[in-house]
Amino acid sequence: MKLEGKKAIVTGAAKGMGAAITTTLAREGADLVLTARDTAALEEVAAEVRALGRQAHVVACDVIEEAQVKAMVNKALEVFDGQIDILVNVAGVTGPIETPVQDIDVEDFTYVITANERGTFLPIKHVVPTMISQNSGKIINIGGTSGLRGYPMRTSYSASKWAVRGITRTVALELGKYNINVNAVCPGIVETPRMMKLCEGKAKKRGWTVEQVYDEYVQDMALKRVTTGQDIANAVLFLANDDARQITGQELAVDGGWDV
Repeated sequence: MKLEGKKAIVTGAAKGMGAAITTTLAREGADLVLTARDTAALEEVAAEVRALGRQAHVVACDVIEEAQVKAMVNKALEVFDGQIDILVNVAGVTGPIETPVQDIDVEDFTYVITANERGTFLPIKHVVPTMISQNSGKIINIGGTSGLRGYPMRTSYSASKWAVRGITRTVALELGKYNINVNAVCPGIVETPRMMKLCEGKAKKRGWTVEQVYDEYVQDMALKRVTTGQDIANAVLFLANDDARQITGQELAVDGGWDV
């Protein structure tokens, strides 16, 4: 197994790609701390991890609240005897859809920026001292292809995902001397409950059917198929093990060719 003996934290682990990432890391041997605000959903994923013979510790945490993030990381250090090898920052929000910039409420804009930027920064801030002391670590941020190109009618979300790239590249430069790899996986649209809510919201605003919106996404992709949570999990697994030992500060688009 590629991650035998490794200890990992996954934020936003309760649903969708976060759950797929969590179980994939567990299948390759990692023990995990799972964190999100929805602990009921976390417990379901934790049960899957334990069924694979790995440790799964559930910690409720809002990643924009520093005191909660610090407590979550301290809990991980407690249950893992001071070891943290992998951090995967999945937690994030979607924000306004189909909304031109002049119609976005400043409160909505600020919320998306805070959740997606600060929610990436704080877990990194609090795991880095441990990784530095170990002289090893893998940090994988979940960005988005909307952070690789413009995304009309999604100003706040696109801005936040561009920021994740900046965090990734800058922290990679800071931590390289400590043998810590920092990368981002950039999904396109992913087949999750969140995607269906997005399609429903767009359909309602446009007066389309959900099927029409879904097909528009598919036709925008070179491969003409929607990315799955497992596709994202496979990319995270690659970056989380030593197959990717010489890769840092990079963005790996997993989007079926949406950004080509």
